[in-house]
Amino acid sequence: MQLTTQDVQSWFEKFSDKIKENKGYLSDLDTPIGDGDHGNNMARGVNAYEESFEQKQPATMSDTIQVFSMAMISKVGGASGPLYGSALMNMVKETKQIETIDSYEQLGNLVEQGLAGIKKRGKTEFEDKTMVDVWEPVAQDLKAGSLDKDQIEKAKEHTKDLIAKKGRASYLGERSKGHIDPGAASSALFFDALVEIVKE
Repeated sequence: MQLTTQDVQSWFEKFSDKIKENKGYLSDLDTPIGDGDHGNNMARGVNAYEESFEQKQPATMSDTIQVFSMAMISKVGGASGPLYGSALMNMVKETKQIETIDSYEQLGNLVEQGLAGIKKRGKTEFEDKTMVDVWEPVAQDLKAGSLDKDQIEKAKEHTKDLIAKKGRASYLGERSKGHIDPGAASSALFFDALVEIVKE
């Protein structure tokens, strides 16, 4: 397993496409438990990334992640922008000195750094019904040497039966049960895109 700067760029490109394709789905998930705009917000973020990427033409892995991070922070509203931004900023630091990612474990460490950024920024833990519920199992699976879409799907689906402890959804208490967390759903798309790149 090896990921180059080009692979990371392809990963973000695939993720951008997935967000645009699933914009309606993500906003539909967000409607009963949030503001109903997660899909639109995320689409704004990935469009801004694509524009910025064209202008800046980042040549390293950390520069590529930085461009993505700034686009998410500046264009994605609600909690998602700062949370994705914090994850990606931690990943920028982690990739400063490296040209390639050479193992699942190294990739797991990178995702774990991103996860730490989300937890710190959102003051969230596992099973609070947030994107952490996808990022944490993905980091663990990668460090154990594997990742596939079934594992990601399972992590996403797991949020359905949880009671939200953070964000707007937390105001609903018990009524937040029965709904997949939108941030977990967009994070699942993020890692689905990664799986496709790794498999290629």
